Amino acid sequence: MTTSPSEDPRLDTAAQAELPAAVFGDDPEDSAHSADERTRAAVRSTWVSIVVNAVLIVVQLAVGLWAHSQALVADAMHSLSDLVSDFVVLLAGKHSRKAADDDHPYGHARFENAGSLALGALLLAVGVGMLWSALRKLEAPSEIAQVHAAALGVACITLVCKEGLFRYMLAVAKRVRSSLLVSNAWHARSDAASSLVVGLGIGGNLLGFPLLDPIAAAIVGFLIARMGWTFGWNALSDLMDRGASAEEVEAIHRTAAATPGVHAVHDLRTRKMGDLLVVDMHLEVDRSLTVEQGHDIALAARDAVLARHSVLRVMTHVDPWPRRGEVPVSGRSAPG
Repeated sequence: MTTSPSEDPRLDTAAQAELPAAVFGDDPEDSAHSADERTRAAVRSTWVSIVVNAVLIVVQLAVGLWAHSQALVADAMHSLSDLVSDFVVLLAGKHSRKAADDDHPYGHARFENAGSLALGALLLAVGVGMLWSALRKLEAPSEIAQVHAAALGVACITLVCKEGLFRYMLAVAKRVRSSLLVSNAWHARSDAASSLVVGLGIGGNLLGFPLLDPIAAAIVGFLIARMGWTFGWNALSDLMDRGASAEEVEAIHRTAAATPGVHAVHDLRTRKMGDLLVVDMHLEVDRSLTVEQGHDIALAARDAVLARHSVLRVMTHVDPWPRRGEVPVSGRSAPG
């Protein structure tokens, strides 16, 4: 027994606004925002990030080149990758909200996973390039120029801006329940950490240790590459149908098994679809019931899972309980 696209309100973006707040978690703030309001909040936070990063890029690049600070120029490139990633977030968010169609009966939610993969690849490429450039500088320490003090001031201002941006974006990401926005917010936090490293490198250069500036640039490159690898691998795993955690599978199993008329649940499987899950499960119901009665029990179990968990779609299969020749056993089965 399966649920058809027409039966599943989550496949209709217009109907998502009517879903209960429980779908998006227990945060009471969720209940005060419709789906459209969440979308507007996500877009607004991303545009704030775009404006902040655009200003920082111009200031960091201009001062970094003038002050002869490779670390500050590297931080400017980091901010540039942020700017590109913000546009990736906007593009992915727009396409992932499209309704299901004939070619995509499950909707377009995985566009977010694809966006995260692209973001990860971008960060990895930028990080490796910056790391290579810094290492080349370290091969000729005599050519490292004295950094101007203005670079240190810009690094400190950048640190404050990036940390503030991280806190703002993470708050919005939690409210709208988007893993892509969460990764973008943590990208801003990585910028704050890299700006701290850049400030220390510039400070060391000003104190008479010129090697610290390219060393700071190399550290920034490594941090960016590492974060890019992490984001990219997680997104790739989701695109390869990675399932939910054992704890979440157990919670879904308990919800389905608690449905009146369900004697046991087995072969419960999940896979990621954007920030939501697709669930397949077998339900055991009394074999003496009619097909219609078994169908109604399966629908009740499906609705309970949709209402209490971050699930996009539930596919159910009804099995007779007990099977002929089997002795009924009390209790419920473990999740499959």
